[in-house]
Amino acid sequence: MQPHSSFASHHEQVKIVRISDRQKDLDGLPAPDTRRWVTRRKAQVVAAVRNGLLSFEEACERYRLSEEEFKSWISLLDNHGIRGLRATRTQDYRQSDERNGEDLRVSAE
Repeated sequence: MQPHSSFASHHEQVKIVRISDRQKDLDGLPAPDTRRWVTRRKAQVVAAVRNGLLSFEEACERYRLSEEEFKSWISLLDNHGIRGLRATRTQDYRQSDERNGEDLRVSAE
């Protein structure tokens, strides 16, 4: 007979994350003082949030990003793939979205 645990049944797997393991994962992310955001770095931060390494709020605080900017990274990645994160192409993608009726801005006219 297997011992009973109040935390998990024998069918559930429990992953124990050591502080040192989390720190190693954090050390693999871009430095908190990053100023030059290339596509790879943006994608790493989005992946860290999606995989639970950082919360959305922690990512914004750690990298001094506005919520709007970080949400735009997520949206660009979802809608256009990793190439959408290229800063030089952002305007092209926004113009394309506007032509397709996806402009969400409110006009003051």
